Amino acid sequence: MLPARLPSRLTVNWCEPRHLVHPIIPTSRENISEAAQLFEQALVLDPRSIDARIFLAHALACRVLEQMTDTVQADIERTEQLIEEVRQSPRRQSLAHYWKGQVLRAQHRYDAAVPEFETAIALDRNSVLALTSLGLCKFFTGALEEVIPAQQQAIRLSPRDPYIANWFWRIGMVHLLQSRLDEAILWIERARGSNPRIAGPHAWLASASALKGDIERARAELVEARQLSGDGRYSSLARFRAVQPYGKAQALAEETFFAGLRKAGVPDE
Repeated sequence: MLPARLPSRLTVNWCEPRHLVHPIIPTSRENISEAAQLFEQALVLDPRSIDARIFLAHALACRVLEQMTDTVQADIERTEQLIEEVRQSPRRQSLAHYWKGQVLRAQHRYDAAVPEFETAIALDRNSVLALTSLGLCKFFTGALEEVIPAQQQAIRLSPRDPYIANWFWRIGMVHLLQSRLDEAILWIERARGSNPRIAGPHAWLASASALKGDIERARAELVEARQLSGDGRYSSLARFRAVQPYGKAQALAEETFFAGLRKAGVPDE
C-alpha cells in the first residue's frame, strides 16, 4: 500500500513502459525530503511492502548523491537496510541491484558498484538509471571514453527523463576534464537549464567559466553552487576532496576542474 495522495508537485511513475518502475521526483531538497516522508508512511501502513522499501531507498540515496541532505551517513545506512530487505524478493530485482550500486557509489566504492549496475542492466536492458550510473562509475575508475556513450544512449532511450540534467552534466564533466571548454560549457548549461536546483552543474560551470577567463560569471555560479550544496564541499578545495574523491580521474580533475574552481575563488584550505 502506498500513500493515498502525493503533493501536486511530486510525480510518481507507476507504470513505466520499460517495466522498471521508479518514482519520478523533481529534484529539490524539499521534494526529495517530502517524498521520503511519504514512503516512510507507506511502510508504516504496509510493513511488508516491497515497493515502499525500494522507493524509500530511491529517495534517501538520491538526496545523498545530489548533496541535498544533512544526514548523509544515516541516509546511507537506512538505504542499505532497505535494500537488504528486498534483495531476496523476486520483485524489483533490477532496482535492488541499482540502488545497491548507488549506495556503493555514495561511499566512493566505484569498482564495487560496477557489477551491481551491470547486473541491473542484465535484468532490465532498458534501465536508463543503471546505464547512466554505470557510465558515471567509469568516470571515477578512469575509463572516460565510456562515460559519454552511456549518457547519450540514455538520452536516446528517455529524452524527456526527469533526471536528464544529470546526464547532460556528466557529458560536460568529461569535456571539461579533457579541456574542451566550449563543449563543456554547452553541455553543463543544458544541465543547469534542465534543473537549476542541482548544485553540481553550477560548480562545474563556475570552473569552466573561470578557465575561459569569465571570472564574473564564474563567481556568480559558485555562489549558486554553495547555496544549493548540503555538505559544504565548495567552501574549499580540501573540503571538496574530502567529500568527493575523484579516484583515477583525480589527476585530470586537479589540472582542470579544481584549477578552475581556484580561479573562481575557492580557497585551497
